[in-house]
Amino acid sequence: MRRMSVVLAVGLLSSGIIATPAQAASTTNALASDIPTAQQVATFWLGDGGANLMNATPYSVQTVITDGALPSGGIVPDGKPTSVPPLAPPASRLANDKTPATTGKVFFVGADGQPHWCTGTAVQSAYRNLVATAGHCVYDTQSALTTLDKWVFVPGYADGTTPSGLYVGKQVFTHFDFASYEDYDRDYAFVNVYNGVVSAPSGGLTNLGRLGDSVGGQGVAYNQPLSTPVDVFGYPAGTPPYTGEKIESFKGETFSVKIPSLKIEEGIGVDSRVPGEGSLGSSWLVSYSDGARLGYLNGITISVADTDGDLSYDTSVSPYFDGEFGEVYASAARIWTGSIA
Repeated sequence: MRRMSVVLAVGLLSSGIIATPAQAASTTNALASDIPTAQQVATFWLGDGGANLMNATPYSVQTVITDGALPSGGIVPDGKPTSVPPLAPPASRLANDKTPATTGKVFFVGADGQPHWCTGTAVQSAYRNLVATAGHCVYDTQSALTTLDKWVFVPGYADGTTPSGLYVGKQVFTHFDFASYEDYDRDYAFVNVYNGVVSAPSGGLTNLGRLGDSVGGQGVAYNQPLSTPVDVFGYPAGTPPYTGEKIESFKGETFSVKIPSLKIEEGIGVDSRVPGEGSLGSSWLVSYSDGARLGYLNGITISVADTDGDLSYDTSVSPYFDGEFGEVYASAARIWTGSIA
């Protein structure tokens, strides 16, 4: 649902940083706000050989839209098409990866007290420490929109491993309307993470440096036209052959949808037969380069739908990224975090 906003209309920014308007739409909440807390969170996930990582299950909150995704009359951007360029990963990552090094799993403890995961992706920011995912993969929509506990990001996660380290979330930025009113037209979030860590052989934690220095960061694009081709990357699970243990991808073109059950008036969809479990938070990248493993984040999976009634998923859904999305991103993209080791 739309609010009156200050339109953010700037061109391609070679610096990768956007100035935040005075009346920004963003709001922020703490996750692990101090180093001792962040160390405890890292130990929770890395301890016992990563048992909590391996025992986590895909997040099942709002994974399926029960009333389907209906065609809408279209979306009117609130400003000029705008983009921020990506940050290339180290050359060594390109030699080994067939999928973006930026894609990974976000882990957290849910309202049920159990470990769960969604998908997330590293994006460009001033301090190379920013992760994008679905808003309800950071805010607990089952308990008065408090933040989910023990939130971390593991890029390149596969079969219980942390190949590029584990990054503890320090604070989250989202749209005011999502954090306050559960407006799913704004179901996206950016998390500033501390430097990556792994367990030290002698005990404690070893510092691996900043997220962007390790895996790069996707660019960001908003106020883009519909019918734009996107590459979607995530960890779907629950329906064979999808196990949630490796990154999956698919391609499609975006189209406008509305979701009555979630009061989404301006959403976008893409044809997809992957399940919702695990794929929540998946990145939708425009202008994606297979060689560089880079593109521009232009959507985030928040649910899936069966639109033709054949009892199988056929559509993934994302909020439309407009100028207010750009304001939230700009607020998060300028925050420093640092090391916990």
